Amino acid sequence: MSDDVQPTVAEVRAAVEAVKAALDRHLEAIEHRTGEDDPAVYAAFESLASAAETYDELLYDTYDEVTPFEVPAGDSMPEYTGPEDPEAISVLIRRDYTIVEPDRLFAQARRADEDDSAADATVNAAVGVIFGEYEPDEIAQRHKEFGLEEGDSTVWVSAAQEAAEPGEWLEAPFEQADPQLVICRFDVSAVFDDELGALDPDR
Repeated sequence: MSDDVQPTVAEVRAAVEAVKAALDRHLEAIEHRTGEDDPAVYAAFESLASAAETYDELLYDTYDEVTPFEVPAGDSMPEYTGPEDPEAISVLIRRDYTIVEPDRLFAQARRADEDDSAADATVNAAVGVIFGEYEPDEIAQRHKEFGLEEGDSTVWVSAAQEAAEPGEWLEAPFEQADPQLVICRFDVSAVFDDELGALDPDR
């Protein structure tokens, strides 16, 4: 903000009220989300990040004080250099899990493949059965039933230069991931919850 135009106390107060409202909208979007990568949650997060940044700037310009938090913005990707109207897109997904209850994992593997006596012989065997039987989205929604705890996850939607031929990239499916071709991305991480908790310690 220019040194020639200093914000007023009222503007700072309005900015903090905007942060509070953005917090409420973010929580409401989470409470009513339709899936792990609900665009409404992402939009509410971006709105909250913008409101928090504005408040931080006004607070510093007016009182020479800063906030004890930094909301990570979703625009940290390199500038997009792909086509505006791509003929094809590629969706890359990463989801991390911690195996917190192996017994649940083994039990689900036995149910999924009753004919395989080795389904629960090792964690690797059980994981292979589970991911062979269920779609990844279903596992994400029911992760606790499988003895899993969610970690970070991300979805990248990238523009493709052209539609790939069948089997073309199967040997190295993630080798050609180019951040500059990412049209949009959606991240889920506990670090966001930690940063947002600093905004409102009473939550």
